[in-house]
Amino acid sequence: MECGQHREEVRQTPGAWKRLSRVLEGSWEFAQPVHMCFVDLEKAFDRVPRGTLWEVLWEYGVRGPLLRAVWSLYNWSRSLVRIASCKSNLFPVHVGLRQGCPLSPVLFIVFMERISRRSQGLEGVRFGDHRISSLIFADDVVLLAPSSLDLQHALGRFAAECEAAGLRVSTSKSEAMVLDRKKVACTLQVGGEVLPQVEEFKYLGVLFTSEGRMDHEIDRRISAAAAVMRSMYRSVVVKKELSRKAKLSIYQSIYVPTLTYGHELWVMTERVRSRIQAAEMSFLRRVAGRSLRDRVRSSE
Repeated sequence: MECGQHREEVRQTPGAWKRLSRVLEGSWEFAQPVHMCFVDLEKAFDRVPRGTLWEVLWEYGVRGPLLRAVWSLYNWSRSLVRIASCKSNLFPVHVGLRQGCPLSPVLFIVFMERISRRSQGLEGVRFGDHRISSLIFADDVVLLAPSSLDLQHALGRFAAECEAAGLRVSTSKSEAMVLDRKKVACTLQVGGEVLPQVEEFKYLGVLFTSEGRMDHEIDRRISAAAAVMRSMYRSVVVKKELSRKAKLSIYQSIYVPTLTYGHELWVMTERVRSRIQAAEMSFLRRVAGRSLRDRVRSSE
């Protein structure tokens, strides 16, 4: 299963980690272990062979004028190397997607979709009436299986398809994790190298743990928001030349998103709500020039 297959979620990061969170919640509720491999691809965008990309686009029905239009963006591209004042001769470039081009993520999604489809097997964790074996958002890949053996089979096929397509799995950055009520070993290998097993992993900016809880992630969000406030303290928060309206605009556009990123996954208990409100009030009180000693209610 790939997020790129759901067009409404191609550009929405929350769609990817919401799916992973729901799978983990359901598995934890029914005491079903989930073995995961967070796969890192080495310089993914820079390693896409353009010849293979044209084949993939043709296979998916991109032909004629549209294919020629995409091809024209890459045809005859040349590079050179400059060291100090010396320049090399121009040489052709046959791999990699254009940096900063809005079309590049779409091309990469199509490229990865074929790898995902060709590496699919019978493994995967059951979620309702569906069986989910992988979640892919651009080059962020999570493979899921009910056992370490099934996960090893899935990882082996995925790594082989990546190699065949010109990509490579980074064994130093890819990691395994098991969601279970007890500690379970998960030994995975790629090319003879064993992947490290971890108790937590940050996926698309959200910290997932082997216990399936969000406590550590909420701590991270509060700490990150506090760091943002410290970095803006003199230049924004207490700067007298800046209007309160401007400060509140910065608060809404920078501080709040930092504090609440991924909040859709949180269980909003009274304790969590209180902690988030305290973090918000910490910023707003300073903007208003107040402190806890002033004995002013937060609502005021």
